[in-house]
Amino acid sequence: MKFSEMKYERPDFDKAKSDAEKIKKYFSEASSFEEADKAFIEWDELVSHIDTMISLAYTRNTINTSDEFYENEIAYIDEISPLFAELDQSFSRLLTETPFRTQLEEKYGTLLFKNAEISLKSFSPEIIPETQSTNKLETTYQKLLASAQIDFEGEKRTISQMSPFKQSEDDNIRKNAWLAEGIFYKEHSEELDDIFDKMVKLRTEMAKKLGYDNFVELGYLQMMRNCYTPADIEKFRQAVVKYIVPVADRLYREQAKRTGFDYPLSFSDAALRFRDGNPKPVGTPEDILNTGKELYHGLSPETSEFIDTMLENELMDVLSKKGKAGGGYCTSFSDYKLPFIFSNFNGTADDVEVITHEAGHAFAYYMARNIFPRSLQSPTLDACEIHSMTMEFFGWRKSDEFFGKDAAKFRYNHLFGAITFIPYGAMVDHFQHIVYQKPDMTPQQRHEVWAKLLNEYTPWLKLDGSPFYGEGRGWQRQMHIYENPFYYIDYCLAQTAALEFWCLMQKDHNTAWKKYMRLVKKAGTMTFTELVETAGLKSPFDEEALKQVADAAKLWLDENSL
Repeated sequence: MKFSEMKYERPDFDKAKSDAEKIKKYFSEASSFEEADKAFIEWDELVSHIDTMISLAYTRNTINTSDEFYENEIAYIDEISPLFAELDQSFSRLLTETPFRTQLEEKYGTLLFKNAEISLKSFSPEIIPETQSTNKLETTYQKLLASAQIDFEGEKRTISQMSPFKQSEDDNIRKNAWLAEGIFYKEHSEELDDIFDKMVKLRTEMAKKLGYDNFVELGYLQMMRNCYTPADIEKFRQAVVKYIVPVADRLYREQAKRTGFDYPLSFSDAALRFRDGNPKPVGTPEDILNTGKELYHGLSPETSEFIDTMLENELMDVLSKKGKAGGGYCTSFSDYKLPFIFSNFNGTADDVEVITHEAGHAFAYYMARNIFPRSLQSPTLDACEIHSMTMEFFGWRKSDEFFGKDAAKFRYNHLFGAITFIPYGAMVDHFQHIVYQKPDMTPQQRHEVWAKLLNEYTPWLKLDGSPFYGEGRGWQRQMHIYENPFYYIDYCLAQTAALEFWCLMQKDHNTAWKKYMRLVKKAGTMTFTELVETAGLKSPFDEEALKQVADAAKLWLDENSL
């Protein structure tokens, strides 16, 4: 079904609650496994429909944040989503306590129940008011960024539309673009500080109500961390500093020489990888989509079917326009068993990476769409990001078509970015741990923490006092810090695994693809560490994995230096 034809109906909480109570009663009073299983299936269908409606509302709102109808729907959903969470939790409790648990585990696996037990620890009706308030603040933050109309080069531009200018080979244009964007953020700095300060306090209050010392433990539960701990993540971050930061620092020193800038680099100079400009895709957005279609037709029968379904059913909205929310994401509509890709094309290499990264998420969902129950269709987000980041590297097969004369430059830039991203992502995670361990910090103290972490994780950047970025405020532009606490480290874990796949691609593309499909087909039936093992990869928590990918990337980049 086409996206435009999908019917939205406001999720009626009263009706949902009534239906839920009937299903719960049937489930709790079941006299046989067959009756319990039937009720479980009905519950999954109920939740699937509610999630579909919420996803439709969210998607249409982000496509046009000025649409009053969906703006009102999101306001309503912000209010009632915690109530739906309460309903979901009440069934999770029944699920973990049912006398038919053993038989249900035999049919659906034990992970479903392990995750249900985690969810019970992460929610209680008493935190509904704080959850509602946090939802509203997240919407406020998103609308603030979407409202940006930055005067630049004779036009008003969104944040996404500023990206090509921030990478311009013309030094004046590039520096002025960073300045103009920084001024927008700086003008709203007090509002951004206020939104986040309220979020930290609300999340801390939720944690306290649930019996935790601070939000860190609750945040991990909300992220469904079912196979590693904060101590594991701290060890991973330390390994990043030990193995990845030195390689990244060397790469940026070489970049400074290549581009003729002083080291350490300003934020605007660090954005220019090559003196004659960063790689740019060739052709129109339609050309990029067509090349993407060719890529997926050439990878496998499964990817061919997938991309045709996406294009034929309007399941991608990729053009940047006024009123559209920033960033990019992949979501799904369970009732229709279809994924959806949202992004903002801006004329940079990011456009191609959307066709690979977000499509990697979408393809994984497409392959898992018939798995039951629905909760097992997707693994935790750390594993989801392996799907997307690895697909970016499979996209190298069409780099000549995507980038023309810039193809070699793109491959170098992409691998450079993959390695140098990991320290940034680890820094975002470290920042959040500090913030939530010390929730009473002032906004200025948070900026100081960010500035200190920049020196540790990104020594190639200098704080020059320029508006926003140069003042240590750059964390405010990172949506995940506001909207998805503790998500960002998932990208780092996944990037490590994706780089392991990249290493394998250099030796044997077909074997790499077979292992990738093995990972994708397992969907959410295993934990992150189990999925990594199934794919035949080293765990990112094994220091050897980071050392291996750092050494391999360094060697390739040295041999393919431009």
